Amino acid sequence: MNRTVFQLARRFAWLLPVLLLVAFAGPKLKKTQITKNLTVGVPEDFTVLPDDAIAVKYPAPRKPLAVFSNPAGRVDFSVASKQTTFTNKDYALLLKVYESNLQRTYSKVDFIARDIKTVNKRDFMVLEFVSTLTDTRRGREMMAPLKRYQLMYYCIEGDQLYVFHFNSPTEEQPKYQPVAQQIMQSIQLK
Repeated sequence: MNRTVFQLARRFAWLLPVLLLVAFAGPKLKKTQITKNLTVGVPEDFTVLPDDAIAVKYPAPRKPLAVFSNPAGRVDFSVASKQTTFTNKDYALLLKVYESNLQRTYSKVDFIARDIKTVNKRDFMVLEFVSTLTDTRRGREMMAPLKRYQLMYYCIEGDQLYVFHFNSPTEEQPKYQPVAQQIMQSIQLK
């Protein structure tokens, strides 16, 4: 009996790695065209936010090119662009500037990565961090700090700076950090 079980186990040993890969594989990404020269993989269960929802969630004079949100609406991936006079030769300097801006914007920033990475033959500035925003207004009841996991990729093409931003609550970071990295690895800018 033991010998038969052992023989079966040996015969199907190849199946274990395949099952593990399937169990831990990231979500299926759907190739999505953002602009004529830009595509990115977005999780199939993320939906495009309509303009009115973008205006509420991202109030700014210039709206992002696109915003995608998970079914619960707590996790977002956005793509924005704006004109710049910098070039991709300025990445080292810009990375320090953006890092400094983030530290001024939030109460606390714990950096996971600050780097320049190549994705699909193109260099990107990368900032990955956990941000904490604390309510410091006087005379108000203190709210609990707001903590978020964020992954930002920046890229300059011509006179445009593209910003790819993934963010989720920190309690969902273990689930979404690999997803965010998978999305960023799918960026195709021509």
